[in-house]
Order: sequence, then structure tokens, then C-alpha cells
Amino acid sequence: MPDKPVALVTGANQGIGLQIAKDLVTHGFTVLVGSRDLGRGEAAAKEIGPGAIALQLDVTDHASVAAAAARIQGEFGRLDLLIQNAAISNTGLQPGMSIEEYSKSTRPSVVSLAEMRAVWDTNVFGVLAVYQAMLPLLRASPVSRIVNVSSGVGSLTINSDPAFHYRAIFSPVYSASKTALNAITVAMAIELEPEGIKVSAVSPGYTKTNLNGYQGTETLEEGAREAVRVALLGRDGPTGAFTRWQGETIPW
Repeated sequence: MPDKPVALVTGANQGIGLQIAKDLVTHGFTVLVGSRDLGRGEAAAKEIGPGAIALQLDVTDHASVAAAAARIQGEFGRLDLLIQNAAISNTGLQPGMSIEEYSKSTRPSVVSLAEMRAVWDTNVFGVLAVYQAMLPLLRASPVSRIVNVSSGVGSLTINSDPAFHYRAIFSPVYSASKTALNAITVAMAIELEPEGIKVSAVSPGYTKTNLNGYQGTETLEEGAREAVRVALLGRDGPTGAFTRWQGETIPW
């Protein structure tokens, strides 16, 4: 087994995932760059440089997830860090359309169930599928951690406050998928607490990425920093937490 800790970052061929992978390499990790398209993953790994390895991984495809786990088992025998970053926000946001305009089509009274299923398949069921496949590898590590990249817009507490700026765009599609992800994060943390495997959710903030049509306000470096901070916490770090930068707790 390698001396370096081994990390898998899903959805790491672009955006926040790519930046997280870059940052982890600088902290001494061997980083598996998870990407649905292997070619794009290889390009990202080349951009990152030594310490990055492309890994074909489509979180919505059972065979792809199983093959990725088998490759990690064969090449490394363990996984020390799993960062579940792969996510989509929509399938219907058109170029030039604002988030507010798109959100009108996702209100509960008119939302497309097909749209909702597509987003949840990646953001919720895909996360659980990867968790189940990678858990034996995480258990093989002396110290392992899971970081799920969520969003503050999934907080039920925050969205219950009429003063919350983005409350009007809370919908059954992206926002509620992150609420579900938060619930799954708590379930994972409870399950793994007796084994000492830590599980946390983090919010990257409103980062300018393809996820929001590049309408975000924060840089990729800013968006990646909380996931990386939590990933580097030691054995005594918290579990079952939901935080943004510098450990600020976000209410569920």
C-alpha cells in the first residue's frame, strides 16, 4: 500500500471538485480524479500533475461505481478519504436564463418529476451508491473520513426564515436534493460513529461554476476551502457536522 493517503473526489474533472483535488495533492494525497468521462478526467489529472490519477466514475451507473471500487481495491487496497462532490443542479437551465427564472419552473405545483428524478439520481442516490461501494475500502484504512459537498440552500432551518435571501428559489429539485443529502450524511455519521469513521457535510458557498451557469459570486479556491479543511481534520475531528468556511456551523 502507498505511504501517501489516498483520496477519491467525485466530479473532479472541473469546478470545485477539480480545485479540491489540486489542494489535496499539495497536502500530500494521492488523489483519484473521479469523472464520468475518462478523457476529461485524464485531462484534469494532467493539469493537476503528479499525485493525481484519473478514475472513470459515473455515480449514477452501478457498473461504473463497482468498477471504480474494484480498481481502487486492486491498486491501493484502501481509501483514506472520500469527498462526494459530484452533483448537478438541473437539466433545464438554458443559456442566459437566470436562476430566478429557472426556479419558477421548479415550484412544487409545476415541477417536472423527470427533472427532479434526474437531479436526485446524482445528488442523492449517487452519493449513497458510492458510499456503499467504497465503504469496505474506507474500513480498510486506519483513519478515514467522508466529506459530502452539500449547500446552505438545503437547510430547512434557514429556508424557514422569511428573511433568507434565497428562500424564494427553494424547490423540490436541487435545494431539496441537498436537504436529502444532509439527512443521509447524518445517517452515515450515526452508522459509522462506532467505527471512528468521520462523516461531515460542507457548503462551498455560492461559487461560480457550471452548476449555476457561472452566476456564482465566489472563486473556486474559496469554494473548495471548507471541504479541504474538513478533509484534513485528524482522528479527533467532529462527525455529523454541517459547516461552511472556518467551521461555522450551518443549521440542518
